[in-house]
Amino acid sequence: MADPDDRDPFGDLPPLFGDLARMMQRQGPMSWDLAKQFAAGVAADGASEPNVDPTQRFEIEQLARVAELQVASRTGLVVGHSGAGVQVVPVNRAQWSARTLDAYRPLFEAWLSAMTVEPDLDESDPDDPMAWMAPLMKLLGPSLLPMTAGSMVGHLAQRAVGQYELPIPRAGRSDEVVIVLANLDAFGDDWSLPRDDLRLWVCLRDICHHAVLSVPHVAATFDSLLREWLAHFDDAAGGGLDGLLGGFDPTDPSSMGNLQSMLGDPEVLLGAVISERQQALRPRIEALVAAIVGYVDWVMDEIGGSLIGSYGQVTEAMRRRRVEASGADRLVERIFGLELGQAQYDRAEAFAAGVVERAGAEGLHRLWETERTLPTPAEIDAPGLWLARIDLPDE
Repeated sequence: MADPDDRDPFGDLPPLFGDLARMMQRQGPMSWDLAKQFAAGVAADGASEPNVDPTQRFEIEQLARVAELQVASRTGLVVGHSGAGVQVVPVNRAQWSARTLDAYRPLFEAWLSAMTVEPDLDESDPDDPMAWMAPLMKLLGPSLLPMTAGSMVGHLAQRAVGQYELPIPRAGRSDEVVIVLANLDAFGDDWSLPRDDLRLWVCLRDICHHAVLSVPHVAATFDSLLREWLAHFDDAAGGGLDGLLGGFDPTDPSSMGNLQSMLGDPEVLLGAVISERQQALRPRIEALVAAIVGYVDWVMDEIGGSLIGSYGQVTEAMRRRRVEASGADRLVERIFGLELGQAQYDRAEAFAAGVVERAGAEGLHRLWETERTLPTPAEIDAPGLWLARIDLPDE
């Protein structure tokens, strides 16, 4: 007679879900390696991608040196974490997705922790028609959300041209900055842009972002805001995987189909409503993004005109591109509390222009002096108030 302790813990589940639970138990709950493989497959659209030609790597290295010197000279910032300089590395789509999933993993894990609140199910109650879901939900959430993250990053990789498609800090202290040559060159061909001009433009953009986001207190402040935002998804109405079970009836075949559709839809997993705490945090996130984006755009405009022959044409194309984001782009932005539409970029530009008009370039460079000099939401819309405050003595 079999030992009761040796019985299949998922034996009472419906066949489809029992098989799913056993598979997830074998793989382990945090399937990040599998998520990375999934992201790579989505990024390459199932096709095999060649590695970047060594000649192309050398050409990018030369452009990157020019961009790094210009950014360091104009901003006065240490370009990178180590002070030894930045290496711009051309990669294919699958490689970009793998690096990005690693870089965003701490943020996705914070989101996962908030979204996998276990539902209030009593698996010991034989009269509870939902009791069979309890063991499945213990495995489903931690396995499903990394795969969802992999899917989203894979879709981002199909369009990404550089490392800072999202102007947020990345985990770790690497001074490698990646660009996706296949996507970049295809975009340039569509717009009839000079190839070297476009590549240098993206090197400038990403090295300038990297310089700002390598400032320790900027990265720490941004990371803290993002983690707090992600931690409060469980407060939102219908948030968490348990919210998917509200109207689920395991005895209804159509309900099974609806659940399968929901589990494959990141929009459903994300939830349509943000919490009150997230609503309070959003202006602070938007203010920091506006300060960073406004500063980077201003620096590029100062450098680019004399460095890149077709700077105006390339800038018009790239700045139009960033507000014509795909659905995958917008979904990841929503997860991280970002709103990167034209209104946000206009606000960022107005702030930088307002500071320079009142205090010159030196005034704008003061943004990154200390945590205290980071602007508040109100100050983004009133740069004169920001300048007045940062000249006040410390309390």
